[in-house]
Amino acid sequence: MKIKKVLVSQPKPASEKSPYYDIAEKYGVKINFRPFIKVEALPAKEFRQQKITILDHTAVIFTSRHAIDHFFNLCTEMRITIPETMKYFCVTEAVALYIQKYVQYRKRKIFFGQTGKIEDLAPAITKHSGETFLTPMSDVHNDDVKNLLDKLKVKHNEVVMYRTVSNDFGQDEEFDYDMLVFFSPAGVTSLQKNFPDFDQKDIKIGTFGSTTAQAVRDAGLRLDLEAPTVQAPSMTAALDMFIKENNKEK
Repeated sequence: MKIKKVLVSQPKPASEKSPYYDIAEKYGVKINFRPFIKVEALPAKEFRQQKITILDHTAVIFTSRHAIDHFFNLCTEMRITIPETMKYFCVTEAVALYIQKYVQYRKRKIFFGQTGKIEDLAPAITKHSGETFLTPMSDVHNDDVKNLLDKLKVKHNEVVMYRTVSNDFGQDEEFDYDMLVFFSPAGVTSLQKNFPDFDQKDIKIGTFGSTTAQAVRDAGLRLDLEAPTVQAPSMTAALDMFIKENNKEK
């Protein structure tokens, strides 16, 4: 079955120059952007129940823009003034630059990795091993950061500051896709919640990241496309190759 309509479970790209639009035009495919999950702030009352004092920490590790937003918003809500001496460690440069929305960007106190993998930050964290690190995270998370900091033997705490919840589909919302693309296990869980009787049949499923791929298998669904690979390091590259192969005349 040819792929004519794809659901990408992410927000619509901010730029019209997104590779997704190139794929749509190249193969005559319709691509809809519709997140299966959304992020909600954790109320200050619930945050306090974790008994973590933000100002006991001298460095913060940010794994996403969501983490930055909810960290600074929660500090504002709780009337906490972050000292100028606070250091920030970010998984990518894009995440690091996003901090400018809240604090003045100073290279001597902001550090970032190159590939998006938390291991990239190990040299910078080791160099500043005397700091006490705080990692704001979602209620849905893995222990990659904790395991790294344990390994580096630095003082640290992980704290939930926001929730990942299902972004429910409306009764009148069409769900007539030939392919679904997921980027997190929570997205797969949301699919099952919204469509408990979901029958995959010929619908193709693609994923980005090993944990998302495993979530599809654990749900008893067929995984048709798994990224990243050496040949396709991005989801768009993988999708381009997959649609080209799938839609060619048999």
